[in-house]
Amino acid sequence: MTQIKSQNNKKRGIILLNVIVFGLIGSAIVLAITGWFAVNYKVSKRVLDKEVTFHIAEAGIEYYRWHLAHAPTDYTNGTGEEGPYTVDFNDKDGEKIGEFELMITPPSNGSTVVTVQSKGTLLSASSTKTIRAKLAKPSFAKYAFAANDEMRFGEGTEVFGPIHSNDGIRFDGLAHNLISSSLETYDDPDHSGPLEWAVHTHVSPTDPFPPTNFSDRTDVFEAGRQVGAPAVDFDGITADLASLKALAQEPEGLYFNDSGRRGYLLQLQTDDTFDLYQVRSLHGVGRYCYDSGQDDWGSWSVRRTRFLGSYDFPDNGVIFLEDDIWVEGTIDGARLTIVAARFPDSPSTRRSITINNDLKYTNTEGVDSIALIAQKNINTGMRSENNLEIDAALVAQKGRVGRYYYNWGCSPYDERNQIDLYGMIATNDRYGFAYTDGSGYETRNITYDANLLYGPPPEFPLTSDQYEIISWEEVD
Repeated sequence: MTQIKSQNNKKRGIILLNVIVFGLIGSAIVLAITGWFAVNYKVSKRVLDKEVTFHIAEAGIEYYRWHLAHAPTDYTNGTGEEGPYTVDFNDKDGEKIGEFELMITPPSNGSTVVTVQSKGTLLSASSTKTIRAKLAKPSFAKYAFAANDEMRFGEGTEVFGPIHSNDGIRFDGLAHNLISSSLETYDDPDHSGPLEWAVHTHVSPTDPFPPTNFSDRTDVFEAGRQVGAPAVDFDGITADLASLKALAQEPEGLYFNDSGRRGYLLQLQTDDTFDLYQVRSLHGVGRYCYDSGQDDWGSWSVRRTRFLGSYDFPDNGVIFLEDDIWVEGTIDGARLTIVAARFPDSPSTRRSITINNDLKYTNTEGVDSIALIAQKNINTGMRSENNLEIDAALVAQKGRVGRYYYNWGCSPYDERNQIDLYGMIATNDRYGFAYTDGSGYETRNITYDANLLYGPPPEFPLTSDQYEIISWEEVD
C-alpha cells in the first residue's frame, strides 16, 4: 500500500514538472510572439509615418505647382514676403495631421526654372521629409532647327540636336538626334522625279521612293527619322515683336529708333556693356560679283561707322532696334534678347540681323544666353569671317536664316571655310549657309544648346504656359 502511494506521488511530481516546463515554454512563446508583433507594429508604424510624411512633402510640391498655374509670377505664396511659408496638411475629415514648409527660389533673368523645396512634417510622429523639385515652362527651343519650309542639309553638315520641318527635309550630312517632318512625302524642289519621303537622304545608297519603306540609315540618321509628325505652330511660337518693343521702351529695357543711315552695329563686351555704332556705308560687291536674284541681295558687310556711345546691358535683357543691325562680340554671364523690327509691319520695311564676326559666350553651361530675333532675315554677309562662330538662338520671323549666294566673281569671299553654331535656329523660309557649287561655308557644325529649353533668353517664345517638373530629388 505504501509502495503504491509512493509511485502515485512520483507520477504527480513528473506531471507537475512537465506542466511547469511546458507552461514556461508556452509563456516564452507567447512573450516572443507578443514582442514580435510589438516590434513589427513599431516598424510598420514607422514605415507608415515615413510614407505619410513623404506624401505631405510631395503635396507641398504639387500645391505650389497648382499655385503657379494660377499666379505664374508669384514666388512668395501670395504674401509678398520672403519665405519659408508653412501650409497646414489636413486629412479627409479636415483634421490637421501635418504641415509642409516651402522655400521658393524664383527663376533667374531669362530662365523659367523655379526651384521649390518642401519639408513635410507629420505631427503625431514628429517625422520629417524634404523634397526639392525644379519646375519650368518649356521654350520653343526644343529643336536645334525648326522650319516652316523645306530644308536641305548638304554633305559636311553635322547637327547635334533634333530637327523639324513642317515641310520636307533632304539630309546628306550626319544627324545625332531625331529628324522629323510633318509631311509623309513631298516633291523635292532641288531635282525632278517622283515624290520622295519627307525625310530622306541622297547619301549612297539613295532612299527608295514611296511607298517602299526606307531603312534606318544610322550612318546618316543616328537617332532615326520620323515622317507625319505633328506640325510646329509658327504663328504661336514666333516672338510677339510688339510686346518686345514695349518691354524695350520700359526703363528696364533699351530701345533705338531708325538709325537714319544703313543701320546699327552692336559690339557686345564681357563687362555687361556694348558699343553702339551707326552704320554709314557698306562694302560694294565688286565688278564681277553679280546679283543672284535673291530678295534684298547685297554684301551686308559694314564699311564705315560712327560711334554713338557705350551702353549697359538693360535690366530686363531686351534691346529693340527699329533698323537693320549687325551684332558681334563676347558676353560673360549675361542674358540678352536683341530684336530688329520696324512697325507698322510691311514686307518692304522688315528689318534683318547680320553676323559677320564671332558672337560668343564665355560660359556654355546655360549661364550665358543670347537670342537674335529678326523681323525678316538673319544673315552672314559676304565678308563674314572665314571661320565664324555664333553662340545664340536665331529666329527669322518672316524670312530665313542663312547666307546669300555669292558667285566666283565675289572671290575671295564666295567660299568660306567653317561655321560653328551653338544654340538653335528657327526659320520661316528655307535655311542655308552653303550652295551646291561650293559657295558659302564648306563645313557647318551645328550644336544644340539644350539649356535653351528651360532657360531661354529673356522673353523668348514658350510652347506652354504650364509649369512642368523637370527634376526631383529627396534632400533628407
